[in-house]
Amino acid sequence: MVNEDLNQEERDGAPTQESSVYAEPGVSGHPSMSAHPSVSAHPSVSGHPSISAHPSISGHPSISARPSVSMHPSVSAYPSSSAHPSGLAQASGLAQRSGSGPEDLSVIKVSRRRWAVVLVFSCYSMCNAFQWIQYGAINNIFTYFYGVSAFAIDWLSMCYMVTYIPLLLPVAWLLEKFGLRTIALTGSALNCLGAWVKVGSLQPHLFPVTMLGQVICSVAQVFILGMPSRIASVWFGANEVSTACSVAVFGNQLGIAIGFLVPPVLVPNIKDPDKLAYHIGIMFYMIGGVATLLFILVVIVFKEKPKHPPSRAQSLSYALASTDASYLSAIIRLFKNLNFVLLFITYGLNAGAFYASSTLLTRVVLTHYPGEEVNAGRIGLTIVIAGMLGAVISGFWLDRSKTYKETTLVVYIMTLVGMVVYTLTLDLGHLWVVFITAGTMGFFMTGYLPLGFEFAVELTYPESEGISSGLLNVSAQIFGIIFTISQGQIIDKYGTMKGNIFLCVFLTLGVALTVFIRADLRRQKANKETPDNKLQEEEEEESNTSKAPTTVSEERL
Repeated sequence: MVNEDLNQEERDGAPTQESSVYAEPGVSGHPSMSAHPSVSAHPSVSGHPSISAHPSISGHPSISARPSVSMHPSVSAYPSSSAHPSGLAQASGLAQRSGSGPEDLSVIKVSRRRWAVVLVFSCYSMCNAFQWIQYGAINNIFTYFYGVSAFAIDWLSMCYMVTYIPLLLPVAWLLEKFGLRTIALTGSALNCLGAWVKVGSLQPHLFPVTMLGQVICSVAQVFILGMPSRIASVWFGANEVSTACSVAVFGNQLGIAIGFLVPPVLVPNIKDPDKLAYHIGIMFYMIGGVATLLFILVVIVFKEKPKHPPSRAQSLSYALASTDASYLSAIIRLFKNLNFVLLFITYGLNAGAFYASSTLLTRVVLTHYPGEEVNAGRIGLTIVIAGMLGAVISGFWLDRSKTYKETTLVVYIMTLVGMVVYTLTLDLGHLWVVFITAGTMGFFMTGYLPLGFEFAVELTYPESEGISSGLLNVSAQIFGIIFTISQGQIIDKYGTMKGNIFLCVFLTLGVALTVFIRADLRRQKANKETPDNKLQEEEEEESNTSKAPTTVSEERL
C-alpha cells in the first residue's frame, strides 16, 4: 500500500509501520524519484524504472525495512495514475481512514483492555439471561401468585423471542451506525430499567407490570445477543477470536444457569401471598442492584474499539468498510450465500430446541417428579454449566484446529444423541439419571451456540459480524417460539416423551443439513494473506508480464 502511506507520511511527518518510499530531497539521487518534497501534479505515470531495490535509498529513515511493499514501475513518486484510478482511490480512502480514525491500520496489535471489555459484556449478558428464565424456573409458583395460566407465564419467557425478530434490523443498523459502545450502553441501561420496573409488580394483581418489565428486558436482549462475535473480531487477535466469542456467550449461559438455580432457593412454594411477595421482592431487588452496578461498569470500561486492529482480517475489514453501504443489501448478499442459509436454518433448529427445553424444563421434570422444584432448577443448572464447559472447549479447539465444519457437525450429532438418551431415561424414576443425561445433552446443545456464531463469521467475511450473528439469533427466536408453543401443547395432550421426540425429529433434520455446508473459511484466508505473501505475488507478476499491476489490486483486497 504505497500511495496511502505516502499520503499518510506527508500529513503526519513520520513513517508508519508498513510505509515504503517517501519522496524527499534527501533521496533524490535516483532519476526516478522527484527531488521536490511536495506533491507533484504530474498528469501521467512515471516511466522510470523501479526504485525499490536501489542501494542509494536503502538506509533512509523514511524507507521501511519491511519487505512487504515495493515500489513498482506503475507507482510513481507522483500521486497521480491514469492506469488504475479505482484501485488508487480505494487505497487513498484507506489512508484517510488510517490517519483520521483512532486506529492505525498499519499496526497489528492487541489491546490489554480486551479482556476487561469481554468480561463486562459477559456479566451484563448474564444478568439479562437470568431475567429471561427466572419465571420459567418456578413456573408453578408464579402461576399461583399472579393467578394466571401456565401458558401466560411461558409468555414471560417467549416475549424475549418475539421482540427480537422485529427489532433485529433496527438494532443491527444502530450497531453499524454508532458502534459497540453505544449499543453496550443502551443494552445495559434497558436491562437495568426492566429490572427495576419488575420491583413494582409485587402484588398479585400487577401481572401486567411484571410483563412490562420483562418486555423491557427483552428489548435489552436485542442489544446483547448479536455482540459476541463482533466484540471478538474487533478486540481480539486471530488466534483468540473463537475463545473470546465463547467467553462472551459463556456469560449468557451462566445467567441461564443461575436463573435455574437461584429462584427456587429464594422463592419457596408457599401459599401465603404476603410471604410469597416478600420472597419474590428479595429476588427482584437483588437483580435490580446487580443490573445497576453492571451499567456503571459498562460506562467506565467499555470502549468503541482499540487503537490498533488486532488482526490482519480486522485491518482489511476496516479498509473495506463503506460508510454509505446499504444494510439491506448486506442482508441480501448473506441470503445469496448458500452455506450461510444452511447454517441459518441449522442454527435455528438447535438453538430453538434449547430455548424450548429450557422454558419447559420445570413442567417436564415435575410431571415425572412432583414437588421437586429445587431439583428441577438444579437439572437446568446442570444443563447450562455443562454447556458452558462445552462452549469453552469448543472455542479453544477452534482457535487451534480451525476445523469449523467438522467440529460443528460432530457437536450437532452429539446433541441429537444426548436428546434421544435424555428422552428415553426421563421416566425411569431416578433423578440422578436425569442429571447425567440432561448434563450430557446440555454439554453439546449449549456448546454449539458459539460454534454457530464463529462459523457464520467465517462463511460471510468481510460482512459485518453483527449482521450474521443477528440473523442467526432471529432464526433461533423463530424456531424457539414455534418449538416452545408446539412442544408445550404436545406435552399437555400426549405427554413429555412425545414432546421430546418432536424436538429429536428437528435435530435430525439439522444434522442432515449441516452435512451440506461447505467450509468456505474466508476470514482464515484473509488472515493468511500477509504482506510478505503479497510482495512475492507482486514480484512474480512483475517478472511474468510487462503490464504493471497497481500497488494492491482491488481483486486481492
